[in-house]
Amino acid sequence: MSQTATTPAPHTRIEDAQAFALGTAMCALGVTMLTHLGLITGQTAGLAVLVSYGTGLSFGLVFFCVNLPFYWLAWLRMGPRFTLKSFLCVGLVSLMAESFPKLIVFEALDPLLGAVLVGAVTGLGLIVLFRHGASLGGIGILALFIQDRTGFRAGYTQLIFDLCLFAAAFAVIAPGLVLYSLAGAVVANLIIATNHRPDRYTGR
Repeated sequence: MSQTATTPAPHTRIEDAQAFALGTAMCALGVTMLTHLGLITGQTAGLAVLVSYGTGLSFGLVFFCVNLPFYWLAWLRMGPRFTLKSFLCVGLVSLMAESFPKLIVFEALDPLLGAVLVGAVTGLGLIVLFRHGASLGGIGILALFIQDRTGFRAGYTQLIFDLCLFAAAFAVIAPGLVLYSLAGAVVANLIIATNHRPDRYTGR
């Protein structure tokens, strides 16, 4: 029987590999611009950025470590395949985020334009990962787990976390930079909401 729109062909390992390389590189580029400007973002990446600003530890190390507690939830909620893919992608972003500042130097980058570009490249990078059955771990997995156990909507959990994160950011970075960061987070979420739709994309 031939493949149809209702039975899409799964991605090959080579297709997954190129998607993971592209998606994580785009996200790491976004982090490089973000930290260069002293901005933050939402979710687990934003928590890692904020902790790195406050402690002086590298983003890559903090990002890798803060995601560790979420993998067992991912295993329970999403299964081993998703968990292993996500672990790989988090590791790649952590490594690239350590390397990129040594390879990419910004002589001038406007904060507002930079925030928008961060949101754009991060949103596109995440879409690539989502479409190949992976994520960058963290709060999204916890939100889905809580929804399964209690019925509390996952989107509300993520929203509450981000509101707390951005509120805490006012104690660490300048208010203007927090507002620029919010603009970038809005761009990223709009790109994902507009372009990552299961009714238009059936790859797996």
